[in-house]
Amino acid sequence: MNLKKILRIAGFTALFFGFSTVASAQQQKGQKPNVILIFADDMGYGDLSCYGHPVIQTPNIDKMAYEGIRFTSFYAAASVCTPSRAALLTGSYPIRNIPTNCGPPDLEKGLPVSEITIANMLKDEGYATMAIGKWHLGHGEQFLPTKRGFDRFYGLPYSNDMLLPWCPWLSEDDKLYLYEDDQPVKEIGWEQDKLTKNYTQRALDFMEANSGEPFFLYLAHSMPHLPIATSEEFRGLSKGGLYGDVIETIDWSTGQILLKLKELGLDENTLVIFTSDNGPWHNLPDRMLQRGVERWHAGSTGLLRGAKASTYEGGFRVPGIIRWVTHIEGNRVTSEIATTMDLFTTIAHVCGASLPGDRKIDGKNLLPLLNGALESPTETLFYCRGENLEAVRQGKWKYRVTESEGIQLFNLLLDPAEMYNVAGEYPDRASEMHRQLEQFSKETGARFETGK
Repeated sequence: MNLKKILRIAGFTALFFGFSTVASAQQQKGQKPNVILIFADDMGYGDLSCYGHPVIQTPNIDKMAYEGIRFTSFYAAASVCTPSRAALLTGSYPIRNIPTNCGPPDLEKGLPVSEITIANMLKDEGYATMAIGKWHLGHGEQFLPTKRGFDRFYGLPYSNDMLLPWCPWLSEDDKLYLYEDDQPVKEIGWEQDKLTKNYTQRALDFMEANSGEPFFLYLAHSMPHLPIATSEEFRGLSKGGLYGDVIETIDWSTGQILLKLKELGLDENTLVIFTSDNGPWHNLPDRMLQRGVERWHAGSTGLLRGAKASTYEGGFRVPGIIRWVTHIEGNRVTSEIATTMDLFTTIAHVCGASLPGDRKIDGKNLLPLLNGALESPTETLFYCRGENLEAVRQGKWKYRVTESEGIQLFNLLLDPAEMYNVAGEYPDRASEMHRQLEQFSKETGARFETGK
């Protein structure tokens, strides 16, 4: 038996005994763990200092990473907003429910009401639930958070850019409102300086009000999606300009959340997750360059190729940090594959909730990996751009096929920047992964350009 297999078995053994002991102690106290899911908007893989940004400083998120586990191959399930959020909250590829963005003026499009969200699952387990920030899964009454398992909602029903003249398909009657539960309470428009600060305060208030019962907090920041903004006290603090100020404001917000957990005595019984919905905009269209928006008001993908709305790594690979003190060993970095869909399944296991048995759940349970296993249960990731299936990753290999760029095969361990196409050198590998795309296309109905 090789050393890797021995260590893997040892990791699962430690998981079994360690987690069983923890679960038993919680059952004796009658406590379920709290869950806080912090979801940034358009934050790039390279935007945090713990992911290598040379200028922007994020000490609170860096500390969270040091106290938990940081993923270097963590993925959203789509490279644009709505489908990414659908996958996060349902644990399924968005091609199964809502593969494209929704927003005004269409009131009839949203996450299908038949879908079960994390909030639905946890509410059934007695959790207090709240969504704060950006929703973007439908703004018709039937699609709002308060109809999808959340007790409370405070935030925007869609992206902060749903404004004229940015979005020319809107009319003068389409206004950007801040919502309280299911009611618009204040027109926001371009005045977005206080959004992150106000979201943070609402999050702290919710935590304090529900400190005596298990809670699920979904804090989905509107930033750094364009147009970026932050409150006056954070402007000019970062060497990274306004974009850096916005990222450092989100870092401040995360620090406030972690500090409040300690103040409430909930730190040891709260799973905290930080990630992003997709990568940043690159090559902004001219229509977006107005009202003070500059081309450099977008994030960094680090060494990764591509950006938001693409199926290269820069669109899908995002920061991923999970922290649960006393439960997850800290100061760990893993290159194993994990996705936002896995959070659905992992949270269900952590909180003792039952997974839906009447539908396909693509997310895997990450608990073994979080507790010391060497390999992730997620081995394969499919990349869709809307309804188009374009790529698959399995282990170190990524196979991509599009009409414009043909067939591409990358070794992501040796070439994370996707610079060197080795499809010609490994034809058998390319053919095998091509068949995987064909099979997934048949299963889901995703459109697939064969490239042949």
